Amino acid sequence: MKPGQAQRGFTLLELLVVLVILALLATVAGVAYFGRVEGARLQKVEADFGTLGSALSLYRLDNGSLPSTEQGLGALREPARIPPQPRRFKPGGYISEVPLDPWGHAYRYLWPARNADREYDLYTLGADGEPGGEGQDADIYK
Repeated sequence: MKPGQAQRGFTLLELLVVLVILALLATVAGVAYFGRVEGARLQKVEADFGTLGSALSLYRLDNGSLPSTEQGLGALREPARIPPQPRRFKPGGYISEVPLDPWGHAYRYLWPARNADREYDLYTLGADGEPGGEGQDADIYK
């Protein structure tokens, strides 16, 4: 810089305009990101329902009935210790690991189902882990 030459910089107004634009871009990107995260959680629930449903079908084919509510989904990994005992439990089980829902809670399983139109109930209580709710706290049933 030469002596007597004025320093040039950004004015406070220019900096504020840039910050506002960056904040708007971050808001738009955040909304898009969190919308996709919620969609990915729902896709995981559907994939888990498919995996668990297939394992339950194979269990029923081999053993003549589904695991009881008391035996739970853990009966797909190893033979249940409480009656009724499976007749022909597949060595290694029907699933390598019982998945947790996207919020880290165990999936719920009821057999027989509460509704007569389904054989069993498989569901998650959503993000809050409590019955009912809306949005990501809503219960999701198979």
